[in-house]
Amino acid sequence: MRHLFLMDPIETVRIDKDSTFALMFEAQARGHEVLYGLVPDLFLREADVRAVAQRVRLQKVQGEHATLGPREEVSLGDVDVVWMRKDPPFHMGYIFNTYLLDLAEARGTLVLNAPRGLRDMSEKAWALRFTDLVPTSLMTQDIGRIRAFAEELGTIVVKPLDGNGGEGVFIVRKDDPNIGVILEASTQHGHKKVLAQRYLPEAKLGDKRIILVEGEAVGAVLRVPQGVDHRGNIHVGARVEKTSLTERERAICARIGPALHEAGQVFVGIDVIGDWLTEVNVTSPTGIHEIEAFDGIRVQALVIDAAERRRSRRDG
Repeated sequence: MRHLFLMDPIETVRIDKDSTFALMFEAQARGHEVLYGLVPDLFLREADVRAVAQRVRLQKVQGEHATLGPREEVSLGDVDVVWMRKDPPFHMGYIFNTYLLDLAEARGTLVLNAPRGLRDMSEKAWALRFTDLVPTSLMTQDIGRIRAFAEELGTIVVKPLDGNGGEGVFIVRKDDPNIGVILEASTQHGHKKVLAQRYLPEAKLGDKRIILVEGEAVGAVLRVPQGVDHRGNIHVGARVEKTSLTERERAICARIGPALHEAGQVFVGIDVIGDWLTEVNVTSPTGIHEIEAFDGIRVQALVIDAAERRRSRRDG
């Protein structure tokens, strides 16, 4: 099989943290051809979706981890699996690229995760349809409405809908002297919608990243904030710990898993704080390396297994 990975510059990845590298290395280990391309080099000519790509040879040596072949134009119709692995933020440019991937998929190329789901399943907004699984929530750009929400709940979290990695996430108390400034900045003076949710004190104990493959939970890791930083993101210094799934977390996965599977979202990471679902990451979830280190579960193998099964079904 030929796998094309559309991603951020491969030279910049941390091979001990990056999930895309783990997937690429697993595909290579199975004898598949691995191609690498940058998302800006995806284009269409006469209904043929193409990309500028390079064959890549990988090794687990940081700084020498990728040996690239010459750049060449590749039709996505000549590729078995296209992996859309561009890291957030999610913006209109990302959406336009999913339109191109829709066309490639319609012509028989397997795209993972499926572009329709990448486009529709907003990390912070999609989960809101499961009202019994998420914290009390408000999505608005109305500053007065958010102030009233904070007054009602005492302490809230305000998040940008298009952010990532904990960037722009604020804990706001109703009596915070900075509440006005925070809400003005977050909503761009009332011109940009944000997500406000009830603050979960359990966040101090960590948030749990759970990986689902084909809608089934396969592993998890706990990310614990350090120092005064409230964010449970690994790249800002959160400590990772071994964990297991609670009955409530299994119930959450059972509720949302079928919808993810149906939408072609093969590799998904969800975040749970306490008993509450806070995010669903379909674009570029992380956690593969940490789960393997703690539990010996090779999520990358399960994901490539799923891709091979889906490709086999398409080929009849």
